[in-house]
Amino acid sequence: MTKNKSLLVLAASLASGACALMPPAEDPVLIKLTDLERRLQNIERIVDNQSLVQLTQQVSSLQRRTDDLQGRAETLEHTASDTGERQRQLYADLDARIQGLESSLRARSAVSVLDGGTLSPGQLPVPGGSDRDNYQAAFELLKEERYDMAATAFGQFLVTFPDSELADNAQYWLAESYYAANHFEQALAAFQVVIKDYPRSRKVPDALLKMGYCNYSLKRWDAARVTLSKVQADYPETTAARLAGQYLRRMETEGV
Repeated sequence: MTKNKSLLVLAASLASGACALMPPAEDPVLIKLTDLERRLQNIERIVDNQSLVQLTQQVSSLQRRTDDLQGRAETLEHTASDTGERQRQLYADLDARIQGLESSLRARSAVSVLDGGTLSPGQLPVPGGSDRDNYQAAFELLKEERYDMAATAFGQFLVTFPDSELADNAQYWLAESYYAANHFEQALAAFQVVIKDYPRSRKVPDALLKMGYCNYSLKRWDAARVTLSKVQADYPETTAARLAGQYLRRMETEGV
């Protein structure tokens, strides 16, 4: 464009010498040169604008590619984070299951050692074992219907591990060991401890239900009816409430 302008200026200089005597407004050469200058300026503006448009388009394209790459990077980062979290959860779950199996195996081994023998007061079924090991061993004794040994094991568990997260369950199964052995007075007192000492335990509705059963077995009809009705009132929509209702209907049928 600069070369074109130089040519126009040279042409204008030559024309001005040839037409020095003619008024500028009427000089056809100057008119044409002016027109060419105007057209040249228009063309330059168009070219400049097109360059700006192209530059803008390129910048926009680069911005879109940058946004796309950033989005992909964030997606990959999120996916990697999710994968890592899932792996941690799977590991924790697998570790917990392995620990449970190991505890169960140790408990069964301890129970096998006790076959034909007894568990002395103050003796744990798994001496030196963890709270979970001893809880599981006591539960194995209960499942094998060795109720007296189960009661001893759960009782010693509560003495040795009073702050265990399994303490409320251990107290409940201690009471259940008494109940299964038809020691209803002891069972009633032990179930009462569940309600008194572990009021937030999930075992409370079941403990209250079993208190009703104990009173029924002891022929304390009014106490049984009051306790079973309390289960229905305080813990509706639970299995304990449904079983309490069944027992109440049974009592009504029996006329007690």
